[in-house]
Amino acid sequence: MDITALLLSRIQFAFTITFHIIFPSFTIGLAAWLTVLEALSFATGRPVYRGIFEFWLKIFGVAFGMGVVSGIVMAFQFGTNWSVLSRMSGPIQGPLLMYETFWAFMLEASFFGVLIFGRSRVPPWFYLFSTAMVALGTTFSAFFIMANNSWMQVPTGYVLENGVFAPNDWTKILFNSVVWSRFPHMLLAAYLTGAFCVAATGAWYMLRKIYHAEARIMLRMGLGLAAVLMPIQLFFGHLNGIYVNTYQPSKMAAIEGRWNDEQPGSEVLFAWPDVKNRRNLFAITLPSPFGSLIDSDSLTAKETGLNSIPPENWPPVVIPFFAFRLMVGCGLLMLGLAWFGSYLSYRHRLAYNRPLLWLTFLSFPLPFVAIITGWFTAEVGRQPWVVYGVLRTADAMTPFLTARQATISLVIFCAVYAFIFLFGTFYIYRLIRTGPARKQFGVPHLAVPNRPMSLADEELIEEPSHLVAGE
Repeated sequence: MDITALLLSRIQFAFTITFHIIFPSFTIGLAAWLTVLEALSFATGRPVYRGIFEFWLKIFGVAFGMGVVSGIVMAFQFGTNWSVLSRMSGPIQGPLLMYETFWAFMLEASFFGVLIFGRSRVPPWFYLFSTAMVALGTTFSAFFIMANNSWMQVPTGYVLENGVFAPNDWTKILFNSVVWSRFPHMLLAAYLTGAFCVAATGAWYMLRKIYHAEARIMLRMGLGLAAVLMPIQLFFGHLNGIYVNTYQPSKMAAIEGRWNDEQPGSEVLFAWPDVKNRRNLFAITLPSPFGSLIDSDSLTAKETGLNSIPPENWPPVVIPFFAFRLMVGCGLLMLGLAWFGSYLSYRHRLAYNRPLLWLTFLSFPLPFVAIITGWFTAEVGRQPWVVYGVLRTADAMTPFLTARQATISLVIFCAVYAFIFLFGTFYIYRLIRTGPARKQFGVPHLAVPNRPMSLADEELIEEPSHLVAGE
């Protein structure tokens, strides 16, 4: 086995999944937001909701396309770099990925076509139904991906036959107990991503003093949704910690920077793990039993330290340790911002608080950072296992892959992904800068060249958005 090829393959997979996850996490939340907007437009008939919907639909389309393109590579990598994993886990991972593609993705993509081309061709109720189906498709997609990854985290419902993981109970695979903490955690993260991106866009328009009506709706709804969802997200994050502590003690020990067994355990808030000497430098620690209370919901539970685990089964300690703290830090910042912003919105003071508007505008990277660092915690913390406890990452790599081949593919992927990201992000920026399009006036169907004043039909004139907003 070529150690360099293994390292490059891991870097390549980490790079592509980190890049790819940005777009599904954004579009899942945005699809739910579009459903809410279309429902409000359908129920109230207010044109402002329709305008915001059409605006975010364009952004959704661009992000959806970038997610599709960046996701195609994921499947090919299993065959090119991880052929042993593909052969051994194919009977389980293959059907799960197939369900995600041919059920969830096709549902999402089919009804997305209705959103793009069908506004004037289908009844309003069916257009609303199509919007909901797109959101449902993104949810199903997240479920199957999380079911697949959860099986790799906590493998169950299989038997090992002739060197292959053969499923013997699909209910245990699909409804693995850890799925029901990890799937909602990921889904809520996507909703929060959409909420903060919407709120940040509204704050930007407020700061520029344009699109007041649309900006106020984006800002209030985005922060309000985040204020409700963040405490729920923290709860499901705690449930994820319990499953990690139960099934993956080495990951939990690395996350906590815990070197020795403790009963009850203390809690390291911050430190610099010195792996070579098996200690923490500059540690800020809460005394016991805070560690046991946080990790095990107990005041007396024993917490496992890395020194009681063979070093060959340790994950890279530094990455999950700091990634976890970045994730939690981003979550707490979002919680504080959402609650304070929602309070000011309730008091009708949010639009006049420019420092908070700036903070809201600058907050849009926070959910993306939280998601990426959360995945780093989960995936790097799982090492050295690709299927936890039964298949090591080093044994899952394509055996004849060379470092030269891995380098070439890594460079190509980095170049192509950078090109896609730069142009896609620039186009989304242009769409946001242009803002929600609102026609200055409508053209009556009876207007004719020899009756120019027919354009002045009062009922068909629509005021510009800046006049409607009172600017």
